Amino acid sequence: MQKRVSKAIFKSKACELFRQVEMRGETIVVTDRGQPTIEIRPYRDKKEDPLEVLRASIVHFDMKRSPLPMASEQDDR
Repeated sequence: MQKRVSKAIFKSKACELFRQVEMRGETIVVTDRGQPTIEIRPYRDKKEDPLEVLRASIVHFDMKRSPLPMASEQDDR
């Protein structure tokens, strides 16, 4: 859940808002004249496997149009 507060409210209630982020896991967006400027959210340790992050990143790969010759093609030369 995301909560929005103005800079003035954040300034006066910063400790209380930090506790909400810590205890409830809420995200708070601080606004300046109605525009979002800062996002405060719980810290999440990034212990993701880099291969898992990349696994779904290749949508399609066409070997026929590969710019580099394959190892078997280099041996034929």
